[in-house]
Amino acid sequence: MNIPGNLKYTASHEWVRLEDDGTVTVGITDHAQSLLGDMVFVETPEVGRKVSKGEECAVVESVKAASDVYSPISGEIVAINGDLDGSPEKINEDAFSAWMFKMRPDNASDLGTLLDAAAYQSVVESEAH
Repeated sequence: MNIPGNLKYTASHEWVRLEDDGTVTVGITDHAQSLLGDMVFVETPEVGRKVSKGEECAVVESVKAASDVYSPISGEIVAINGDLDGSPEKINEDAFSAWMFKMRPDNASDLGTLLDAAAYQSVVESEAH
């Protein structure tokens, strides 16, 4: 299982990368896409939308199920990955490059509340039992 050490994670299987400009890039983890199977549709949030930590803000739909994507922190959506509209399978091909949205955090210190790679690995392993 691929869990890059340079990212932060949520227990609901989102990955989070802090960018140099202070924005945060968000996607779903490799583990999440493998559980869901072949992606057929991605619904991203609207640019400009304010979201709270834990709020449902996007949806990924696979041949097996639809699943909500939750905001890892509070902030404003500043960009979406339009490539996923016509090619949701990019998430299956490389979950860590197929980001879903970028946001500007209300409070950058919120990133400290997210899981590191080792903690996320523990979450995944505990679900397997």
